[in-house]
Amino acid sequence: MRTFSPAAVPAGARTLEGHWYHSEAVFQRERERIFSRGWTCVERSERVSRAGDYLLAEVDGESLIVLRDVRGELRAFYNVCRHRGTRLCSAQAGRLKGAIVCPYHAWTYALDGSLLVARDAEGTLDVEGERYALRIASVAERLGFVFVSLDGDAQPFEAAFPGLAGRFDAWNVGSLRAVRRIEYELRCNWKLVFQNYSECYHCPVIHPQVERLSPSDSGRNDLVEGPVLGGYSSLREAVTSFTASGRMVRPALPGLAAPDLGRVYFYTIFPSLLLSLHPDYAMAHYVTPLAAGRTRVVCEWLFEPNTAAHADFDPADAIDFWDLTNRQDWAVNELTQLGVASRAYAPGPYVQREGLLYAFDRHYRSVMKETAAE
Repeated sequence: MRTFSPAAVPAGARTLEGHWYHSEAVFQRERERIFSRGWTCVERSERVSRAGDYLLAEVDGESLIVLRDVRGELRAFYNVCRHRGTRLCSAQAGRLKGAIVCPYHAWTYALDGSLLVARDAEGTLDVEGERYALRIASVAERLGFVFVSLDGDAQPFEAAFPGLAGRFDAWNVGSLRAVRRIEYELRCNWKLVFQNYSECYHCPVIHPQVERLSPSDSGRNDLVEGPVLGGYSSLREAVTSFTASGRMVRPALPGLAAPDLGRVYFYTIFPSLLLSLHPDYAMAHYVTPLAAGRTRVVCEWLFEPNTAAHADFDPADAIDFWDLTNRQDWAVNELTQLGVASRAYAPGPYVQREGLLYAFDRHYRSVMKETAAE
């Protein structure tokens, strides 16, 4: 049985030093130790549901082709021809007609990555389908999301994220359908986005519309160690959803237990996904670091397919609510980025309602192989 409680902060716990947020040298170490080795969430798998469907994903500066092959398997390949390195696909998404064809010299690859055709190469080099197959990246399909790792021998997904197994079954997240996405570019470090998402200590100050729906001190957490962190916040009496009106105008997601109808769950999945689960919809934030002080965030809203198919379906109440909340967060995150770069900044004390931030810092330092400074 899952146990929820406030995440604790030990005496003397302090925020990260400023260089972790603004140093380009730190960012390069993050690329090496986090983003080139671990698992990154890039998209919903519904975008590649049929054989030949593909999308391009950017991970740590690398372009990957994520596609569904003829057997229905999800695959990820580096977007690089094995002949002279030409980028194979340019459109961000589309459907391949049975093969990937290089636009330069028409070397042709099957949807499993093997080389089918190397024009006029007979007798000049040892061209074999397996030897010159496309370079692979690891790929996993979980909760309806596509996760990729640049490491072809990455740690198995279940071992990397033990807290995810069965965690969100009641919401049937894999069956939900994306109906809207908004892209934001922020002038702040990616870690500030994760940390801001992990506490509502700021909500009465920054988000009066959130405080009206959920008490900022109602957070209780069941995952407080490792790469997956989070828990729930309670809805106020007579509030039924996180929408502009506070009301749920759609059917609740099927299968939810009574307690879940009065809560919103918030989880961070290190280092790339923020997932919130509402009584009537879910929302994902895909977080992509661009530089030490720049981050791209794509927010996507997910609804039950039959509900979304109704002629009168209108998700604006949820989208407008969160677009406002997002922009409020991004503005204060950018102010924080400016502050932590100042010579006047020194690590400050965490308060008890920032337990998940301290948990994030512990995991981050462990991956970066650093010892926490208390």
